Amino acid sequence: AQLKQLQGRVRVDAGHIPYAVVDILQKAQIEIAFETDPVILPKACKNLIELQHARVSHQRDGAAMCEFLAWLDNAPIGTITEIDVVIALENFRRANSELLDISFDTISASGPNAALPHYRVNEASNRLLQSGEVMLVDSGGQYLDGTTDITRTIAIGTQPHEVCAAFTRVLQGLIAISRLKFPYGIAGRDLDAFARAPLWAAGQDFNHGTGHGVGHFLNVHEGPQRLSRASTVVLEPGMILSNEPGFYKEGAFGIRIENLLSVRVADLPEAANLTRLLEFETLTYVPIDLRMVISDWLDPSEKAWINAYHQKCWDLHQDQLSSSAAQWLGHATKAL
Repeated sequence: AQLKQLQGRVRVDAGHIPYAVVDILQKAQIEIAFETDPVILPKACKNLIELQHARVSHQRDGAAMCEFLAWLDNAPIGTITEIDVVIALENFRRANSELLDISFDTISASGPNAALPHYRVNEASNRLLQSGEVMLVDSGGQYLDGTTDITRTIAIGTQPHEVCAAFTRVLQGLIAISRLKFPYGIAGRDLDAFARAPLWAAGQDFNHGTGHGVGHFLNVHEGPQRLSRASTVVLEPGMILSNEPGFYKEGAFGIRIENLLSVRVADLPEAANLTRLLEFETLTYVPIDLRMVISDWLDPSEKAWINAYHQKCWDLHQDQLSSSAAQWLGHATKAL
């Protein structure tokens, strides 16, 4: 009834509003202007306070992830299921009083289930984690000061060369995006290929976008920005995106590594002829499983990035963890 009483032109974002609303407006003979919602872009560009709080919430969430990964590494193989993993991880997060809720239903996928990018475990599909398989865990938390989303793929026992090769290529793609510098005016579609190039070189790829926008104590999937072949939205300072390349072999295994990044202004090199340069700041600091990395495939700059990343993981979390998790962290962050 209130829609029918609107006066003048009404702005409608056709990509986000139910058709029923448009139908009511049209039947009431109200003039409609089909345009983008003017709130979406400003909301996507986080301010300095939101970004500072995002760093804090990611550090808090990262500590919970470290406790979880230490627990998982020490669990006897063949004794825990995918559902056990979901329960344990949520308990580690909920141990922090700052958590309001998880940011989405946890993806807990082992072995062939990990080859399904959006798998959700249930009683029928639940399976034991088994030696020689990988465990893919995609999860996040909602805190008043930020929203997190992280994926880690963990080795359960020794992995075959095929898995290690794919894991290394996926990691190289994540590193490539993480350290990019790019001029203002670049959109997500211009960067997506950097995450895929190591896989493309081996004739491989993944069938989802490299990254999605993330809200601030809002939706874990928030537009309009994306790292995707289809995204024409220009990346702006303050935007937060996921960086999550992967590889999936149907019926066998799946690999994904995901960190969240924020867009920021980069310092211009001395010889620069650009007026504005952007880069990514990594927000997620949780160790990456080096047991599946073929270090000989990495160039010196990639090794340096991993070592610096793991050093920051250690610096941020060592004093926030239980003694057993801190011991695990020290081992997990050893330099290549």
